[in-house]
Amino acid sequence: MVRSTKSTESLADEDAFELLKADHQKVKGLFKQFKQLKQDEGSEADKTELVKEICEELKIHTQIEEELFYPAVREAISADEVGKDEDLMDEALVEHAGAKDLIAQLEEMDADDELFDAKVTVLSEQIDHHVKEEEGEMFPKAKRAKLDKQSLGAQMAARKAELKSTMSSKTSTRSPKAASAKSSSAR
Repeated sequence: MVRSTKSTESLADEDAFELLKADHQKVKGLFKQFKQLKQDEGSEADKTELVKEICEELKIHTQIEEELFYPAVREAISADEVGKDEDLMDEALVEHAGAKDLIAQLEEMDADDELFDAKVTVLSEQIDHHVKEEEGEMFPKAKRAKLDKQSLGAQMAARKAELKSTMSSKTSTRSPKAASAKSSSAR
């Protein structure tokens, strides 16, 4: 009982910008780990697992931005400034579409496939560019437009938790099949 109250209180304290920045930092760290694995000629299994985590983090992040953050930012800045800000929001959606395409390709590949490392590197570069635009341009405009960062942050944190739970339950239902398929093929 106490645990759920504390969790609700922490959701209410979320700041939308800080939540997104924390996601950006986490993914940046994961890409850095991948780069290190590549340099150290790490195992295919380690690469696969790391890229799976990167893809899951990015899918959740893009979904909460598209469902909650971007619409709130559009509304807040459209009352303030129009024109270039619309372009910034539209570009962010196009960048998400490009990232989703690479994510889908990576999810269908094995780490030893010919272009696997290159696609992870390009995804990393695209995400880095996207983050710089969000944190350098979009966030300051949204803050000036007086976006309610606490209320939005609470909604985003709740949605993120829901998506993580859904994604982990899908993963756990897939894992036994994958394990049994591997053990069958090993026989």
